[in-house]
Amino acid sequence: MSVCAVTVKRVKRIAIVGAGPAGISAAKHLIAEGCFDTIDIFEQRACLGGVWNYYPHTPSYHIEVPQTNPHQPPEEPYWSNGKDCGAPAKDGKSRPIFITPMYDRLESNLPHFLMKYSDDPSLEDLPLFAPHELVLQYLNNYGSEIRHLVKFQTQVYDVRQVSHDEREGWLVCSKNLISNKTNEEFYNAVAVASGHYSVPTLPDIPGIKQWNEAYPRVITHSKSYRSPDIFAGQKVMIIGNSASGLDIAAQIGSVSKLPVIVSRRSENSLSLKSNTDWKVERPEIIEFLSPADDTRAVKFADGTTESRIDRAVFCTGYYFSFPFLSSVKPSFTTTGERVENLYKHLFSIDHPTIAFLGVPTKIVPFRTCEGQAAVIAQVWSSRLNLPTKLKMKEWEVQRIADRGEGKRFHELRLLEDLAYHNEMVDWAKEASPTGVGRIPPKWSKKDEWTRCRVGAIKAAYMERGEARSSVRSMEELGFSYGDWLEANIGFE
Repeated sequence: MSVCAVTVKRVKRIAIVGAGPAGISAAKHLIAEGCFDTIDIFEQRACLGGVWNYYPHTPSYHIEVPQTNPHQPPEEPYWSNGKDCGAPAKDGKSRPIFITPMYDRLESNLPHFLMKYSDDPSLEDLPLFAPHELVLQYLNNYGSEIRHLVKFQTQVYDVRQVSHDEREGWLVCSKNLISNKTNEEFYNAVAVASGHYSVPTLPDIPGIKQWNEAYPRVITHSKSYRSPDIFAGQKVMIIGNSASGLDIAAQIGSVSKLPVIVSRRSENSLSLKSNTDWKVERPEIIEFLSPADDTRAVKFADGTTESRIDRAVFCTGYYFSFPFLSSVKPSFTTTGERVENLYKHLFSIDHPTIAFLGVPTKIVPFRTCEGQAAVIAQVWSSRLNLPTKLKMKEWEVQRIADRGEGKRFHELRLLEDLAYHNEMVDWAKEASPTGVGRIPPKWSKKDEWTRCRVGAIKAAYMERGEARSSVRSMEELGFSYGDWLEANIGFE
């Protein structure tokens, strides 16, 4: 293993996979370096925005029950003439649709001034917690200047290491989804910005397969959830208590039988309603009981049971899955619970000309990707070195010791996400020569103060009901950093 610092020879041609929030940020920072010959962005959809694209219908969407395999082939598109798409096809031709977890009435779970990109404050003109369609509009506006780099409706299906002009690089194999024509192009580096909301996780709980066979279409995953309407008058169980899981449970509770059953493994501070009469919490499910007696029942870890369940919605997250990287060795995904062989959740340790954006979870995503993109741009322009391969591997080993090999490996706890971004910014500032490229600002003390109170701010926002759309600042909800600072002078 190398004991020398890793200096990446300046690359000339870069491929970015994905034109969502991470891909847009990557492109802007790479352009700002002013030294790359080619920057191509591959996007399988017909538009920018990635996971923020919303499609009201999920035609024939099917998930295996259970679904425990992260190693899925490249996703197959559905086809739309634009009538059920956020961006209608003006020419009347069909467009490839890739289902996202976006659902009707979804609002961001971060206040706009934390969520926005650092150099575009226009998101602050919107409601404090912006609805998904306005976030998508914001992304399209922000990404307008990089649209000319995007190969839309083009899916990357393989990335292979090759030699070209005596340099190691990557053969990016793609397919135009409209013409079905394939293409192979050489790049010196690949930025992976494809997200991690494609392959759902649906655990193999004892009895679940037989239960699903007996009661088909009762069990679903939140990826296919769009509206609470189909749950009207039904007894519903939600499995998982992430931010989206709690939001979906609250929406369904407005039309379903009450209470909604929420099965969870752990506590979540992001409760969106102060009144919880609409739900009853249960521990994790340990068994789906035999369908022989036709009671549609489950058993929980505390020994209690629930029967006559009409719908069970699993809000249990997604695997990390990058089928187009399956040719790269060593593998980046084994269990799908984390991305392996990465330094700082960012650079491939064995292949530093492959980098991943947006891998950490429970983060402020847009700004996190800005910090990552700044570092990637400067490493690939040879203005910034990576540590030795030994040091990078030591970081991964220590991270495993601290957090394990599962989903918690990439989880950044409260304020760790802000500290991680600040670390990226400090790292980017070490680049030489200085005064080149683009470096985002660090988070402030006010930002840290706000981040610690996001759950309470969102709860106060939701309590405004339909009137919440007029709220533009946290101060309107009684959260003032200035007042807090004045009252706590000397105690900060």
